[in-house]
Amino acid sequence: MTTTLPTTEQHYFTEEQYLALEETAEDKNEYLDGEIIPMTGGSTNHNQIAGNLYIALSLALKKQNYRIFIGDVRLWIAKVRLYTYPDVMIILGEPQYHNNRTDMITNPQVIVEVLSKSTKNYDRGDKFKLYKTIPSFREYILIDQTQINVEQYSKTENKRWLYSEYDEEDTALVFNSFEVEVPLSDVYEQVNFEEVEKDNNQND
Repeated sequence: MTTTLPTTEQHYFTEEQYLALEETAEDKNEYLDGEIIPMTGGSTNHNQIAGNLYIALSLALKKQNYRIFIGDVRLWIAKVRLYTYPDVMIILGEPQYHNNRTDMITNPQVIVEVLSKSTKNYDRGDKFKLYKTIPSFREYILIDQTQINVEQYSKTENKRWLYSEYDEEDTALVFNSFEVEVPLSDVYEQVNFEEVEKDNNQND
């Protein structure tokens, strides 16, 4: 049995209402200060990229004091009252759980989002501002699924972020939070850009 959002004119939801709805919802939803926002479905490229990076980081950080989470683990940002599902999160040390629930964490050091056509502006702008309110947050990675392009923001000091861009397959994404380099060829392994072009043509 699945649960959908109420069709009445209710615009404000408590956290408890959101979490109850999310338990049986068919699709994932964000929660921002009382508003429930449906999330777009992931494409095969989106899933492939997130999985590729998860595997690469899991191997590179093996036996180190980091935890890596993908997809289904929810992030809670208390300062802005946001529940969301980043594509990949890396935590230094032990995860801090919200309300002792192991499906909700509060202390990511690195957040990775795979960009989609409908969410890329939000991920680069307003969502980044919301993420910046997390005390532990130090690095933000944005990966384009339509072409080889990775954007990286690394915190250098209070309210200062260093921007880097990677757009060649023979280069590597160099993380600043830990000594790891992931070749872009590994990030984009088995990603089919022709499928994206086909989808775009069908939607024109």
